[in-house]
Amino acid sequence: MNDDTEAVIDDLFAVIEDRKATLPDDSYTASLFTHEKGENAVLEKLGEETTELVLAAKDDDHEEIAHESADIVYHLLVLLSMKGMDIEDLRAELAERR
Repeated sequence: MNDDTEAVIDDLFAVIEDRKATLPDDSYTASLFTHEKGENAVLEKLGEETTELVLAAKDDDHEEIAHESADIVYHLLVLLSMKGMDIEDLRAELAERR
């Protein structure tokens, strides 16, 4: 990842962590942490977004591929936060795969 990509992901994870701590009423992210389904709400979103990504890839729709990929990364970061993990846990795992 280049520095700009890392900064975007770091910034997004920081916002997710802040929303988890402050739970603003008007925040979609906060609503995922307080949803009546618990973590199942995020797991369902990951499944939904994955299906949408597969369909976009099948249709060779580059704009939708980027959009759905971003949705997956966002919901993945929320899940990591829910599980008490950090962005460094993800980086370490990815580094091992180089």
